[in-house]
Amino acid sequence: MPWKDRYTISDERTLLDSDVRWPDGKRCCFRIVVDLAPPSGPAGIAPQDLATPDAYFGLHGGLDALLGVLDRYEVKATFAVPAVIAEIHADRVRGLAAAGHEIAAHGFKHEDVSLLSREEERTRLARTTASLTKITGRRPTGWFSLARPSDKFAGGAVGAHTIDLLIEAGYEYFGNGLADDLPHYWVCDFASRRAILTLPYYYHFDDQFFLLFPRKGTGLENPDALFRNCRAELDAQYKRGRQFSLVLHPHAIGWPNRLILLERFLDHARGLPELWYATSAQCAEHWLATFPARTQLKLEPSIWRDHPGSLS
Repeated sequence: MPWKDRYTISDERTLLDSDVRWPDGKRCCFRIVVDLAPPSGPAGIAPQDLATPDAYFGLHGGLDALLGVLDRYEVKATFAVPAVIAEIHADRVRGLAAAGHEIAAHGFKHEDVSLLSREEERTRLARTTASLTKITGRRPTGWFSLARPSDKFAGGAVGAHTIDLLIEAGYEYFGNGLADDLPHYWVCDFASRRAILTLPYYYHFDDQFFLLFPRKGTGLENPDALFRNCRAELDAQYKRGRQFSLVLHPHAIGWPNRLILLERFLDHARGLPELWYATSAQCAEHWLATFPARTQLKLEPSIWRDHPGSLS
């Protein structure tokens, strides 16, 4: 798609299946992202959000149970962690990092950054980076802005300045983009081709949209549908040689009846011999080295023109 200001984030030219390459001759990249943010509103995590049974379970019993599954299947995940959660549960976050999982940034308090001024967003970004670096001993390379249960849109919140600020701060990748099923480059300035690598996300493979809606207690939560989606997508992406990612929330997935389904899905994944299990940072490192923006971006100016009353 040709570039159109305030409409297009990239040239959105995807790679052909035959051109995709993964390390060591592997056929498909497989990632698990774990969102450690408890449910909250657009203003971000507040004290009352941390006092709920869901929040406690998600950072204790639910997280322990999920980690047990990941350990048994020898899967290293990416944990998307808001700074306030890292500060409150520093030992837990340090333990995740020590176990070989990736710690990525997930905002200062998982707030809707589109509501912030540029300077306030920059300040919170810097505080988040400093906090995670201090706690884990390693600077995060990735930033996520995953959706909250109450959001109007399932893709997460990105402000007008977010991508530019992430590039300015030295982040290597943004973790949830909807523009492609492969890593792609989010361009924030067409003239200079200023861009950040963006990893794929799709809410069809995010557990909260299956395990939190309808509200718990109705008997209608449907983990079966989630893992049917995941299995079909993984099979399709493996056949094509592309990428699959799954987003999990410990307070949602951490119940025994749901973890059984996750285990069955991981059993199925084990049967795919050429699957590359990667953290988001590993995926980004490979993509940046193999498919850098300077060779992949082929931006072309749009021939579209705005007219009064047009939807564009």
